[in-house]
Formats: sequence, structure tokens, C-alpha cells
Amino acid sequence: MTGTGPGTPTKSVTLRLLDKADKEIVKLDRAIVGAVYKFQHEFRKNPEAGGFDLKQLKGHDRLWSARVNREYRALLLRLAGDDWLLVSVKHRGHVHRNLDRLTYGINQVTGAIEYVDLQVVEEGVLRPTAPTAQAPPAEPSPAPPSPSAEPRPETEPRPETAPQSAADDEARLFSEFTAEQLADLGVAEPLIPIVLKLTTDDELLGLAEYAPRHTGEVLLRLRDGVPYDQVMQQVTDPLTGRRDDGAREPVDTDDWQTAVERSQTVVITDDASLQSIIEEGDFGRWKVFLHPTQEKLVHRAYSGPARVSGGPGTGKTIVALHRVKHLVDRLPPGHTKPVLLTTFNRNLAADLRTRLMSLGGPETLARVDITHVDQLATRVVSESAPGSGKRRIDDAQALLEWRQLLLETGENRWDAEFLSDEWNQVILGQAVASRSEYFRARRAGRGRSVTRPDRAEIWQLAERFTQRLEVSGLETYRQVAERAAQLEIARRHKIEERRKRQEENAGPGNIHAESGTGAWLRHRYRHIVVDEAQDLSPAHWKMLRAMAPQEPDDLFLVGDTHQRIYDNQVTLGSLGVHIRGRSARLTLSYRTTHEILKSATHLLDGTDYDDLDGGTDNLGGYRSVLHGMRPWLRGAESWDGELDLVAEQVRAWHHVARESVAVCVPTNDMADDVVSRLARRGIVATKITSDGPKGGEGVHVGTMYRFKGLEYRCMIIAGVSEGKVPRSSVDAWESTDKTRHQRELRRARSLLFVAATRARDALVITWSGGPSRFLRPLRAPGANG
Repeated sequence: MTGTGPGTPTKSVTLRLLDKADKEIVKLDRAIVGAVYKFQHEFRKNPEAGGFDLKQLKGHDRLWSARVNREYRALLLRLAGDDWLLVSVKHRGHVHRNLDRLTYGINQVTGAIEYVDLQVVEEGVLRPTAPTAQAPPAEPSPAPPSPSAEPRPETEPRPETAPQSAADDEARLFSEFTAEQLADLGVAEPLIPIVLKLTTDDELLGLAEYAPRHTGEVLLRLRDGVPYDQVMQQVTDPLTGRRDDGAREPVDTDDWQTAVERSQTVVITDDASLQSIIEEGDFGRWKVFLHPTQEKLVHRAYSGPARVSGGPGTGKTIVALHRVKHLVDRLPPGHTKPVLLTTFNRNLAADLRTRLMSLGGPETLARVDITHVDQLATRVVSESAPGSGKRRIDDAQALLEWRQLLLETGENRWDAEFLSDEWNQVILGQAVASRSEYFRARRAGRGRSVTRPDRAEIWQLAERFTQRLEVSGLETYRQVAERAAQLEIARRHKIEERRKRQEENAGPGNIHAESGTGAWLRHRYRHIVVDEAQDLSPAHWKMLRAMAPQEPDDLFLVGDTHQRIYDNQVTLGSLGVHIRGRSARLTLSYRTTHEILKSATHLLDGTDYDDLDGGTDNLGGYRSVLHGMRPWLRGAESWDGELDLVAEQVRAWHHVARESVAVCVPTNDMADDVVSRLARRGIVATKITSDGPKGGEGVHVGTMYRFKGLEYRCMIIAGVSEGKVPRSSVDAWESTDKTRHQRELRRARSLLFVAATRARDALVITWSGGPSRFLRPLRAPGANG
């Protein structure tokens, strides 16, 4: 192909994006991003259009340049006559100055296409350290720089590296590894000389930002102290084929069509996908790409329930969606929905439906029941007792009912919060149906001990509370979930009894229902996939366990207990969901930058989290290969002054689509204040409710609970003041119930952690008066260094 022209005009060419090209493009000025959108639209129609000035770059056999606008050029690899791969968009001056610094090829280990701009990598490695997040000065500081700002090119040539001394050699991060070892792990060979000279984590992060993703992950794992053989097994081997004798399948470094299928690319086929660049800054890589570690989890055959954990942005939901598609693809033809995809939150369930439609199309969607878990429980109960007419209330409303009951009865020995938790976690949680059963019920983890006479009083109050709800025509979602669990358990017992009788009399076969309808009696689902598993209650798990037969690939759970924002503590094994030996953890974040991630994990300092099965979980090895600005911390004297800071910051992000900016606060009243203040400054904002954003345009504003499962380019967390985060009432538990006190503090930390990890590019945290105690690790000198 060297030296030849583009050839005859081609229609409907394929245009792909190499991994990380999308991240580079969305950091450009908004007007340039729009030009890139237009370029891709026109290029797909006819790459021979004269305005593109399409030409092969001197000294390169596959690398071409095409005009985006007067200043910028697109760099493309020509894979075949009508198959193009967009690898970068650069200023035309950069392209012409650095032709000899642009390298590309097929990795001899992974078989994937790699493109490296050595000049950009070196600039990233040499980039000065960003300012450390700290308490702001007395006078309002300027807004943080734009997250879209590009690194400033070096104006002076990089000085020659001085000969390494013995001390220098010891200081190098990867001095214990040889170039051959790094190459065998799949590190991009043009980068290995630079890798062997790295001496600081800032240099490593600069390299990882611009290096091929596999190279970045390998180096970060090694830097975390993961043994070489383990990195080979967990990160590199899944990318390589193995023969029966254990040797790697050879890679044909001239087979570009095979290589593109093994690379992390996105195929752009329609303008709607391109428009997402403008509207969201997100090319939706998840729709087509699974990291090999994730893919292994998706396609594995499990002998029973399996769980995938991992920090925010590690792709747990992506794994769940691809797992659903994998299970559907293995089903025999039919018109039923034997696969359930469920989660705790109604908004998340709607989002899962949209994303699964994009991933698998209507054929996949037609075989999957997608619903949030309380809606599922309501459906089960309604089938059993249609037309009950009761209004369902959540935990917050139930707590108000408890308070009213205590006020009316004059009871002051027990507070409403304690009684509500006792009712939810012990009485409903263990399906306690009588006073004698309550006397025998276990109260592990409840903290405050109670005597037998205490239990008698509590049971009497619980009965009065239940009667109060009945008279008012109310029932809680937890009541509904427990009733649904018991109905499904009874259904399962009936199925098992019928099967046993049939096997005894005539061998295994189909089981008919006893009802006069003649319907088949069977488990509701064959496979169940649960997203945000950490938020489900014991009743939910009992219901789900009964809904699917205990067979291979029955339950697949994804979640992260560090993100548990509801008071649902469970031990899955005690509920019949046995995941021991079938658990995996994802550690690489695809969403947010290393700097934001590091600050967010500091918010959890010194706090223990469970693993849903009686053990502990941690975020060890949780890393990002993305690099950006450190979070900014800013304080004000009053809430009114803090609202001014918020409006000022939102204005500073004028170049970012408003829908990609969010403001998160502790309470609904504070959310209303933010919307009002932004409106006074001429900034459109929309409040997020239980049904999602009220309008389709503007900055999204809501409480921390509303941001679960969402992500934004730029995020402000406001109101992070002592007394608000955590709320002042939490400390009242410290002297009366230390277990409850620690649990509430842990939940408040998790809420703040979830909010902080919604940010992809920029995060600002503000407070008025005194900052929250949770911010101390972020404000300490060198905390983000």
C-alpha cells in the first residue's frame, strides 16, 4: 500500500476509533469536537471528497492524514480499502513536526493494534505535578482549570538523559524487570526504553494516560506489587491464545483485519453514535468492548451463584449486561422471558433496559424481564391477592409513622429509629410471626442488647405499628418483599414435592400446576442477574433464590459494598445464596481519573466493609489508567456564599455540555436552593427526582442518593459540612449504640464516596462553616501528592 493513492471513491466505508482516541477527542475545544463529528459523518460517505486533503504520511506505509478543519488533522490507519481506523486528532503543526515520533503496529504478544505518539507520551511523563488539593485561601480562589485543556507542548527539546548511577538505578520503578520481561507481558515495545527510566508515580501516570491501555494496566499492576507471574496470568494471558502444549499461538503482525478484532476499537456506524460525542463526551465503548478479564467472567460456566465485585467504574454493570446477553444467546428458541435482570433502584432499571437494547437489540430484550426488585415483589404479591388497594411506603415514610405512634402512645423508652430498624432487620428480616418466635430471634449486629421483658415491650409496639398501617391502608415495601419471599418459597416447595413424586412414580418430566388453569408450575426464571447487589435486603434475596432452580448459572451478582447506601446488611450464605469459590473482583476503573479515584478512596479511610458473605472486602489494587486534575476543595462562610461558589464553578465549565455537569447535595431543600441560585445566574438546571431528571436540559442537581449509577464529566459536591455529612443526629448513637453509630457513619461515607466517583474529569467539593470530618484525609498536607 506504500506510495499509492487512496484509490477510487468508496461508499459506506467503515470508520473505527482506536481505544483512547475518544478520550483524546473529548478533551479538545467544543468547536473542534463538533468539527470531528462532521468530519466522521462526511468521511464515512466518501473519504475521497476533496476537502479532506487525504494523504499518506511520508515514511509511513499505513498512516494517513485527513483535514478536520483549518487547524486540525485526523490521523488514520488504513486497514483495507474501505476499512479505516481513527487513531488521533492533532493540530496540523504537531503532525508535521513529529512524523518520526508516530509509531504503530501489531503487538506481538496480544495481537492488538497499537498506536503511540512518543512526543505526547514524553510530554505526559515530563508534565509538572498538578497542585495539591487543600483548604482554599481566605479570598475566593479562581475556578480550577478547564478539564478540556490540553497539555501545553514542550517548546524546548527534551534534554538528553544522563548516564544512570547505581543510586539512579535503585530509584527506577521497574529496575527489577528486563526489557524482555516487559515485552513478554505485552508492554508496547516503543515505550519500553521510557518505562525503564521512570522514577516517580507521577511519571508512570503520565505514561499510562497516553500509552495503550494494556501497557498501562500491566505497569500499574507491577507498581502495585502484584507478582510478575500473576500479572502474566491475570492481565496478559487472557489476551493470548494457548495451544494444548501451553505455548502461545503465534501472532501474524501483517494480519491487520484479525488485529483490529483483537483491539479495543469502536465502530461508528451512525450519526446518533457520533452525536453522543457532542452531547455526552462518551462514545459508548461498553456497547462493543469487554476487557479480556471481564469477558472471561461473562462467558464462564458457573456451578452455582457467582459474584463480581469492584470499585466504581470498573465495569460491573457492563459485565452484568453482557452476561445477560450471553445467557440469552444460549437459550433454546422461544417467546418466554426466562432471564431476569433486576436492581434495587427504579431509575437504574430503566437505564439497564436502554443499555441492553443498545447492546443486544430487540431479540435479546424480548427474552429478558427487566424490573427493579420491589416492583418484582409487588407483582408476586398482587398475583396472590389482587386488588388489595394498599398504598406502599418507603423506609423514610415508615419512620414517620413510627414517630407518630410513639407520640400518640407517650412511649419514650424506645426511639423511632431503633424500633424501625428492629422491625425491618429482625422481625421482617427473619419472618418472625409471633411473640415466642421473636423471643428466640437472633439479633447479631444490632449493637444494643435487649432483655426478655424488653422484647415483650418491643413486640407489643410492633403489633400496634402493624395494626396502624393496616387501619391506614398502608404497607411498607419491606413487608411486600417479605410476603413475596414467602410466596415464592412456598411455590418452590410445591415444585420440589411434585418433582419428587413424579420421579418416584414415572421418572422426571414436566410438572403441572394444581390450579384449574392447567398452567405449568415451574420456577419463574432460569437465570437471574442482579446489579447493585449490595443494596438488596434479606427478603429480596430469599425471594430471588426461590425464583430460580438451584442449577449451574442460576444467579449472577455484581455489586460493591463500599457503595451500599441503604441499610441492608446481609450474609448471602445464610439466605441460601452460596458464592464461596465463585467470586471475582475487578480493579481497573474505566470512568474516572487516578486523581479523583485516590481522593475518593481517602473518604473511606479506616472503615471496614463486608463482602456480602461474612468476610471483609477492600479496594486493594483499585486503579485507573486515566490522568487528570486533582479535586478542588473550597470553603465559604455561609450557605449563601457557598451557593455563589457553586454558580461560579458551573460558569467556569461553560465549554462542557450542561447535561454533563452535576451538583450533588445532602438534602432536597439544598437541591432546591442550588436550582434557584443557578437560575438567578442564567444557568438552566434540572432536579433529579425518583423518576429521574425533571427536564431534559440543564445542569443536573440532586441529593446523593439520586446519583447512584450516573456519571458526569464535571461534578460539584456541595454542602459537605460538619453536621450535614454526616448529619448531626448520627452522633447521638455513639453513647447508646456504638454498632449503630459505626453503621450510620459507614453509610454516610459510602454516600459521599458514591457521589465523588460519579465524576469523570473534574471534581470540586465545597462546604460552609466547618468542613466534614470525612474530608480530613483530603485536606492533610501531601494527601493527593
